[in-house]
Amino acid sequence: MRLRLDPFILGLLATAAVATVVPAEGDALAVLRVVGTVAIGLLFFLYGARLSTPETLDGIRHWRLHLTILGTTFVVFPAVGLACGLWVPEVVGDDLYAGFLLLCLVPSTVQSAVAYTSIVRGNVSGAVVSASLSSMIGVVLTPVLVGVLLSGAGGATVDGGAVLSILAQLLAPFVLGQLLRPLIGRWVARHDPRLRLVDRGSILLVVFLAFSAGSNQGVWDELTAAELGLVVALCLGLLALMLSWTRAIGRWAGFDRGDRWAITFCGTQKSLATGLPMAAVLFADDRVALVILPLMLYHQAQLVVSAWLAARATPPRR
Repeated sequence: MRLRLDPFILGLLATAAVATVVPAEGDALAVLRVVGTVAIGLLFFLYGARLSTPETLDGIRHWRLHLTILGTTFVVFPAVGLACGLWVPEVVGDDLYAGFLLLCLVPSTVQSAVAYTSIVRGNVSGAVVSASLSSMIGVVLTPVLVGVLLSGAGGATVDGGAVLSILAQLLAPFVLGQLLRPLIGRWVARHDPRLRLVDRGSILLVVFLAFSAGSNQGVWDELTAAELGLVVALCLGLLALMLSWTRAIGRWAGFDRGDRWAITFCGTQKSLATGLPMAAVLFADDRVALVILPLMLYHQAQLVVSAWLAARATPPRR
């Protein structure tokens, strides 16, 4: 099987490189931050408009599957991240460790997790419900976990002002999208390919702002090649560990083949589209570029490895 970088990841890397070499400064940076705030709100509004609440609630009947996936996403992952806190900060520094722990706290993806589950002919409906629940819960739970586990690290602050920012930029648009879904859901579904460009444009803007602020503050002077290599190794090691866990828990709990693949893809994948905007809200502007680096690296690794697994596991058509 031929492996290649996801085009969107290439766009992220190119955006990060441009922002590092030619960062926005002064008034231009201030204007872009306002645009970025609006873009993040629009991003979460579209999340809310896409997710079908009735379908999600109807699918909760398979509660063992959903609890297993959500437990992996919001309990096992954070536990691994906290365990790494015993030695990782001393090796890569506090900001990169904050990013590594943030990676462990964000919700699962929806689109890619469901797509790979479908490729291997796993439990697609279960994957849709679990991934959608993860996204809904993560809008509220991830900032709470950051506040409890990461307050002060990487410049993270979850005080009254941060809570208001979370409510205004993330939760309120998401809830509004859910409320308006009966009116605009069909329109959103019909124009989804074009709206995905809005999603990706918003994320690219978040990355550009983060790396511009980081470059202006000279954070890249603090990152050595050895530290970058260690972060890559940590992300690959985390992915390998969680793949092993999801496969083991699926067999131990007696799930059938379709459910096991849903657990594997929904339980190991992390949402870049949700994590980057959250980082922009929760972390200090001059540190966020380093904080989001582990999530960007992990996201690319999960796509490549998931594609490889899906190609190997796809049953022959009859």
